[in-house]
Amino acid sequence: MAALRVIIDVQKVLLKGQQSAIWARWCYFASRFQYSTACNPEKTFDKILIANRGEIACRVIKSCRKLGIKTVAVHSDVDSAAVHVKMADEAVCVGPAPTSKSYLNMDAIMEAIRKTGAQAVHPGYGFLSENKEFARRLAADNVTFIGPDTHAIQAMGDKIESKLLAKNAKVNTIPGFDGVVKDADEAVRIAREIGYPVMIKASAGGGGKGMRIAWDDEETREGFRFSSQEAASSFGDDRLLIEKFIDNPRHIEIQVLADKHGNALWLNERECSIQRRNQKVVEEAPSTFLDSETRRAMGEQAVSLAKAVKYSSAGTVEFLVDSKKNFYFLEMNTRLQVEHPITECITGLDLVEEMIRVAKGYSLRHKQADIPINGWAVECRVYAEDPYKSFGLPSIGRLSQYSEPHHLPGVRVDSGIKEGSDISIYYDPMISKLVTHGSNRSKALKRMEDALDNYVIRGVTHNIPLLREVITHPRFISGDITTKFLPEVYPDGFKGHSLTSQERNDLLVIAASLYVAFQARSHHFLNNSRVPVAKNDVKSWDLSVFVDGTNHSVVVTKLKDHFSVEVDGAKVNVSSEWNLSAPLMSVSIGDTQKTIQCLGRDAAGNISIQFLGTVYKLQVLTKHAAELSKYMPEKVEEDTSSILRSPMPGTVVAVSVKPGDMVSEGQEICVIEAMKMQNSMTAAKTAKVTSVHCKPGETVGEGDLLVQLE
Repeated sequence: MAALRVIIDVQKVLLKGQQSAIWARWCYFASRFQYSTACNPEKTFDKILIANRGEIACRVIKSCRKLGIKTVAVHSDVDSAAVHVKMADEAVCVGPAPTSKSYLNMDAIMEAIRKTGAQAVHPGYGFLSENKEFARRLAADNVTFIGPDTHAIQAMGDKIESKLLAKNAKVNTIPGFDGVVKDADEAVRIAREIGYPVMIKASAGGGGKGMRIAWDDEETREGFRFSSQEAASSFGDDRLLIEKFIDNPRHIEIQVLADKHGNALWLNERECSIQRRNQKVVEEAPSTFLDSETRRAMGEQAVSLAKAVKYSSAGTVEFLVDSKKNFYFLEMNTRLQVEHPITECITGLDLVEEMIRVAKGYSLRHKQADIPINGWAVECRVYAEDPYKSFGLPSIGRLSQYSEPHHLPGVRVDSGIKEGSDISIYYDPMISKLVTHGSNRSKALKRMEDALDNYVIRGVTHNIPLLREVITHPRFISGDITTKFLPEVYPDGFKGHSLTSQERNDLLVIAASLYVAFQARSHHFLNNSRVPVAKNDVKSWDLSVFVDGTNHSVVVTKLKDHFSVEVDGAKVNVSSEWNLSAPLMSVSIGDTQKTIQCLGRDAAGNISIQFLGTVYKLQVLTKHAAELSKYMPEKVEEDTSSILRSPMPGTVVAVSVKPGDMVSEGQEICVIEAMKMQNSMTAAKTAKVTSVHCKPGETVGEGDLLVQLE
């Protein structure tokens, strides 16, 4: 309590004194006490409703708690037990699971505001965060929208209008068609005039939804169809525009903050080039690519655009930057950005708090010269996705075991789930935003590596293997990245970590040691021998360990407090506490320490180990059992060329074939929508359709049979 009183007293002095440089340094210090419950001397709102869900709703609630503001959560019926609902002071159900009937249901949310007496609404990101009609309705009811006014939302939310405004504000823009594309034929004509490749994207879009790259006429027609459908589904607006696609650019964005009094700041940049399907995966701040001159030029143009539309609140101006550091305006997001935590880490500002202050009418308390770049921050978006399928197709399920790596230094986890939470087909599959901060980039990346190794997620497939590979890849470490990083580094798709010979030996050593540890435990019950008259004299195990179809001979000798393990003629000492029920295990192999997760094992010697981010399936047998195993019949692989199974859970949007139809290899058979992204399912060969097992509107699970071919 004494520390909190000191914080309050210092804040009062600085607010009265208006000493901006000292204030900026104080903000950084105070951010170390992030989300404390210290009272804020400024009067803002008594109660705020958060028109969102998941991690961003939880994030807003934390800042409201710090400011002494009561919160109201809205939720769908399937989210009634969600973390954000439990965190808020009040909660109101606004409809069934589909977003159109709940989180996008303006009537229900307006009723929740009236019912609870909320004075303001924070929209988070997505859903209604950039909906001008929602902001207008709030204003009509004298409820404060914690974001920009309707003019700025309309101007910047419409990519066509925003591009024209950017040009007038002397902001560098991408060549393209400054109008709405009416149909697929017009899209092809415009694309030919601009010159391939082109980017087709939703005028009201964001987050990679309703966005396609086209390299020829056929892809333009297909892109127009999918983008318009996704845009209508995600934003209720199917208008599209087309512009020149800048090949191999960097995606770098500038965070801006502006008040209602004409003041605006740029809060440095975020590097967001690691993407899949135009959605960000790994972000960092600052960027390795920008020099101070380019940073300043981008920041000044971003502020110029914000002032041109009389912007107030936090917002983000996104740019594409080519290899010569030429930068072009992409879009402006008139909301809090998903990746805002890394900006908070390097500046010490609480952006949610700043948004609340601005919405109440306060002036910015900082000057441009006061904004620091303190250290380096990296964010990994942890998704319930299978990274081995197109770098991440959605996975659903219940989190049977879940533990965040908060025990590590410099780690921040923004999440809205807990052990037992469900990841459903209705919402974005994000599990959390994992953020690490260090005094420099190498320390931030090392902390991220450790954090990913110590992150326990069971019950759903997740993308940690991909995230760990990206942040440890030599190209990423050197800063040699573009938006094409993933397809360039993994042209045949992501396959997991490729083990070096030393890493393979370490994995063999760990698997063999785990086998022996499990065997030793099986002989004891409550620290007593299960059969007191029998003596366990086994001190050495001669094992065969199979990995990737190769048999390795491993000898494990049990010594007083460790194992001596021999692989390929080399001996190494292995020690651990061998707490076999723990989700994480720290194993010392010689002088090195490895953090592993044993995900499962069975009586046949099969064992799954998460090692260096990737899950490896091994089999550990005694020499005798290995000799006998060669007589076991092998499972016959299914002929997947004659069937089409759903690669992910989702909803069938369209079925293009019927029994008796002839299809060609690569021809579209059906379209599956998962987490608002539409995916075309195609035939693996030329054949006749014998049966169709799905129809539009049906929900399908991963692996469900869709269509069978002759």
